[in-house]
Amino acid sequence: MSDKPATPILDRVASPADLRRLSDAELREVADELRAETISAVSETGGHLGAGLGVVELTVALHAVFDTPRDKLVWDVSHQTYPHKIVTGRRDRIRTLRKEGGLSGFTKRSESVYDPFGAAHSSTSISAALGFAVARDLGGTTDGGLGDAIAVIGDGAISAGMAYEALNNAGHLGKRMFVILNDNEMSIAPPVGAMSSYLSRLYAGAPFQELKSAAKGAVSLLPEPFREGARRAKDMLKHTMVGGTLFEELGFSYVGPIDGHDLDQLLPVLRTVKARATGPILIHVITKKGKGYAPAERARDRGHGVSTFDVMTGEQKKAPSNAPAYTKVFARALIEEASRDDRIVAVTAAMPDGTGLDLFGERFPRRMFDVGIAEQHAVTFCAGLAAGGMKPFCTIYSTFLQRGYDQVVHDVAIQRLPVRFAIDRAGLVGADGATHAGAFDVAYLSNLPGFVVMAAADEAELVHMVATAAAHDTGPIAFRYPRGEGVGVEMPEQGRVLEIGKGRIVREGGRVALLSFGTRLSEVEAAAEALGARGIKPTVADARFAKPLDRDLILSLAASHEALITIEEGAVGGFGSHVAQLLADEGVFDRGLRYRSMVLPDVFIDQASPKAMYDVAAMNAPQIEAKVLEVLGIADISRRA
Repeated sequence: MSDKPATPILDRVASPADLRRLSDAELREVADELRAETISAVSETGGHLGAGLGVVELTVALHAVFDTPRDKLVWDVSHQTYPHKIVTGRRDRIRTLRKEGGLSGFTKRSESVYDPFGAAHSSTSISAALGFAVARDLGGTTDGGLGDAIAVIGDGAISAGMAYEALNNAGHLGKRMFVILNDNEMSIAPPVGAMSSYLSRLYAGAPFQELKSAAKGAVSLLPEPFREGARRAKDMLKHTMVGGTLFEELGFSYVGPIDGHDLDQLLPVLRTVKARATGPILIHVITKKGKGYAPAERARDRGHGVSTFDVMTGEQKKAPSNAPAYTKVFARALIEEASRDDRIVAVTAAMPDGTGLDLFGERFPRRMFDVGIAEQHAVTFCAGLAAGGMKPFCTIYSTFLQRGYDQVVHDVAIQRLPVRFAIDRAGLVGADGATHAGAFDVAYLSNLPGFVVMAAADEAELVHMVATAAAHDTGPIAFRYPRGEGVGVEMPEQGRVLEIGKGRIVREGGRVALLSFGTRLSEVEAAAEALGARGIKPTVADARFAKPLDRDLILSLAASHEALITIEEGAVGGFGSHVAQLLADEGVFDRGLRYRSMVLPDVFIDQASPKAMYDVAAMNAPQIEAKVLEVLGIADISRRA
């Protein structure tokens, strides 16, 4: 465990109210200590390091100026809130971040009154803050009352359509609220698109950058003697550099850009706008991810997501693995397919590293597209690519694909366009908790007419499913795979095209059949081994497809066994529900089959290790074994005590 840094002034801060009693000089010292404490804590827990280091001074300034928690501070995406958690009464638990029973890695309403709105997906903060502002003016109340509403949104997050919908509505309503644009020139991946270029132009000119005071924006908000300097800056911005500011056209008063690491700029600007604002204000703050910690500043992703590390060197401590990660298996398989078919293209929504498409982009730079944090656009962009004769792989985490569901239905499924959906992070994902769990995609995709839905049981099956998707041209097709390492099976030299809607028998047995969909198969096999020691030899099958179902396989298993149990890493309404529908339609239940479906429980499961999360879900080998015994009416003597 690393030594904790000396933090004499931070030690006096039990809540933001304590920050408001400090001098500006002491606030500068607190910021330095807060940065050191954040680095120390994350070195022990792992997590999102760079984003939090980039907003240390901003965190101190916001809590020192605004009356939180009465003033509602909404963070977007909220992975940058570790410093915020430290100064809002959670410092004694900061070394439990992302651990079972510990602090969430994101804001969470149930965790603290200083987290008025939870978020782990991007671009929601302005909408939520506007809701607080309107609720305040209509007489709404929360614990502590309703004061100002402040949204902190990054330059990556503000590229999403939802942020513009909110900006447009906020400008129209004219409510007093504050939007802090945290512009660090890099979200998770290097920023893409016209919005990034626009923000770059806002602060590219050296003379404009040299204005070192609050006299940088909305002239009417600033006291003399700064107004003349502010007028010159505003004129330069509006006429010389960009020909008009987007934010002012949307109805916001624009202030900035200002140095987000300089409390001598942040504090007077925030105090001024708080004292004088009557409508919506946007404060444009320039920050640097990983600020103040050299290893993070040097890293390509500025320390976006790190494992535990040595504070002195920044070297991360990663456990060795004998199996490749599913994400890399997918990337390599896709590269192999694309080397034989120049119509294959890959699309991601701001997650090239997380999805493995950074590797694809290195090999095929003209055929990889990072559209930014814009899942809805990504889906319809892929639909257009497919309609244009290309073979798009829309590669998005399960939890993020939810944001593009309308487009999946309207633009892909109804038109039967052959978009290939590569769904990463399927199932329970560990430290990121409920917000990132891939629990619902099987249910929300397999109910769509004409969709093919697959789940890889292991890394070799994933290679075959990439090949299957590449070859499928008659409609949309999806395949899902989890986070983390594979199970260590022998890998094929090349993927083979699977027969659509056909599963496989893994081991023959009797009495009970276990039909797995996805990577619970390894747990199912372990349960079968344990049952074998009891004299029970179940049949084990891998469904491969939730849609179309392998009717012949399922009906054969139902006819030749006393009981049939399905197991899947998804919510109710998915694979097991479709099996039950088939069995009911065929009258199988009338013949006495005992059927059970093991799915994720009807709760959001908090962060823990994946194994611990699946224990909560009752879907590991011991629970599968127990389910078999229960269905067969056999007492589990080993569990009596």
